[in-house]
Amino acid sequence: MDLRQYHTFTGALVEGLAQDERVVGLVAVGSMADRDYGPDRWSDHDFFVVSDPGAQEALRRDLSWLPAPRPVALTLRETEHGLKVLYDDGHLLEFAVFDLEELGVARVNRYRVLLDRGGVAERMDEIARASAEVEPSNGVVEHAFGMLVTAVLVGAGRHARGEALSGAFFVKSLAVRWLVVLVTELVPSADSGLLDDLDPLRRFDRVHPDVAAGLERLLTAPTLDAAAGLLDLAERELRPRAPGLAWPALAVVREHIGEG
Repeated sequence: MDLRQYHTFTGALVEGLAQDERVVGLVAVGSMADRDYGPDRWSDHDFFVVSDPGAQEALRRDLSWLPAPRPVALTLRETEHGLKVLYDDGHLLEFAVFDLEELGVARVNRYRVLLDRGGVAERMDEIARASAEVEPSNGVVEHAFGMLVTAVLVGAGRHARGEALSGAFFVKSLAVRWLVVLVTELVPSADSGLLDDLDPLRRFDRVHPDVAAGLERLLTAPTLDAAAGLLDLAERELRPRAPGLAWPALAVVREHIGEG
């Protein structure tokens, strides 16, 4: 979907919901909010629909209020409040339907209110402030480091046991994510404002391109090579910034990897 089509869809969504008496608001989130960064041809439509109390389940079950530029290929009820809709051209909607009270279960950072019949902007401001005030637990770096080291250890062990898929998941997914968290916490960047505090992987490539390039190479390496490479990358990038972490543990894990 090109940007002209993207914005046309957004306009049709706003217009349609504005005519629905059950709806009190529409909130764009993520790239749809067009804050700090805007949508591109790969962007989904991510949004919250805010309804009158009692109307939300009907809006979740009957999606005839959605714009229909193309046939729908897939509809998925993902959570109690949230759905995914995939059109046959590959464009994806990810949205949730709440009343004003239910909005409290959401966490947001970047958002834009596109429709407000009363109380939506104020409620979203409360939710954004509450989301921003959630502090990481004490010892977040120590926790992330421990999770990285143990994920590599478990993944290498499972690979050696013959559990190739599970081993690759621990090394190339879980361990990579914890390394990204550590870099985000410990390595400063002038572009750190672009990061998403709800998903540490989002836009990490733009903020820490060299580390991201190294991680991408490891994702295509054999699992044991990737495991060793993650430890090397962590030590190279982070040990000078956090020398007090349990770095001797890496030698233990490296020996375990070598036995595999």
